[in-house]
Amino acid sequence: MPDKGKLITLAIHTYEQALLLKALLEKNGITSTIHNVNLVKPVISSGVRVRIYEEDLPLALKIIEGEPDKVDIESIKHAEINAPKILIPIDFSDYSLKACSVGFDFANKLGGKVILLHSYISTNYSGSLPFNSDGYSSEIINIEDDEELDKAIHAKMNSFATKIRESIANKSLKKAEFSTVIAEGVPEDAILEYAKQIRSHLIIMGTRGKDKKEIDLIGSVTAEVLDAGKFPVFTVPENISLNNISDIKRVVFFSNLYQEDLISLDIFIRLFCDNKLDVTLIPILEKKITNIEQRNEAVLDYCNLHYPNFTFSIKTFADTKFLNDFEKYTINNNIDLIIIPNKKRNIFARLFNPSMAHRMLFHGDIPMLVVPV
Repeated sequence: MPDKGKLITLAIHTYEQALLLKALLEKNGITSTIHNVNLVKPVISSGVRVRIYEEDLPLALKIIEGEPDKVDIESIKHAEINAPKILIPIDFSDYSLKACSVGFDFANKLGGKVILLHSYISTNYSGSLPFNSDGYSSEIINIEDDEELDKAIHAKMNSFATKIRESIANKSLKKAEFSTVIAEGVPEDAILEYAKQIRSHLIIMGTRGKDKKEIDLIGSVTAEVLDAGKFPVFTVPENISLNNISDIKRVVFFSNLYQEDLISLDIFIRLFCDNKLDVTLIPILEKKITNIEQRNEAVLDYCNLHYPNFTFSIKTFADTKFLNDFEKYTINNNIDLIIIPNKKRNIFARLFNPSMAHRMLFHGDIPMLVVPV
């Protein structure tokens, strides 16, 4: 067999699911291996790694896209025949229309469907309410009777849906199929649960503008959904200047130069496959990482090989002045989008401390795409 490069980890599953994935990959001509198997009792082994050759990664990801919880042949076939689903939590405001503008643009481009979700908390809810719900629930509707509250929310949703249809008709919104959902519960829980049910390809959410209080630069609900790290999330700043997804030309992609970032990179690339992008990779490195220059070269070689329509470069910043230097860089280079691969030990935690990182990454009017690994 010719040398196809190094093996990388595609997924970690139970032994049974790993075998299903291995069979599916090999059915499509992708060589794969299984590592970390318990040779004494393989059927109860956990944490089994399915590994493939690096050059096969883009094709493998297309085969298994849309299955975050488990991998089996039937569920993958089901995912392939269904249109991508774009979930947009709304609060019926004009600000929600900004999120819809981005979400319907994505749906139109990807041939997907938009789901508009509003959550509300009933008057007899016994749980502890979030300090700030960002308007994604119906705390703003001051009605104590549950039946009247339900009627008021449905009336607002019907009115908002009418406004969406009118916007599509006058072409201020891109045309896309959409539906509405009203859910009861704490906003972040409702968003994550419904996204799981529909296997959402993308969640579109808002962040607060730079002119708001520094302590509240990012809405608490958006922060909770981002930090859950389960779905790709596109954040829409309150003062966003972006009109169309096609206008995105210059992006920055945070990376720690680990192979998991290549999966996030591929998910991001497929969302913007029709754009001609200038992508700047910004390494966020841990002290234990060595051979940084060789890693940089390897990442650039990989990107140039698999995504020849895009332009790639690497930019490094001194740790001591990272926040200031990064902000100047985004302004001077007219950056349109920030991409963050989000892991269990997420990139926020590696950037100084979480609160500082949140303020830095949500500081301005630049949208952001957070991609789970």
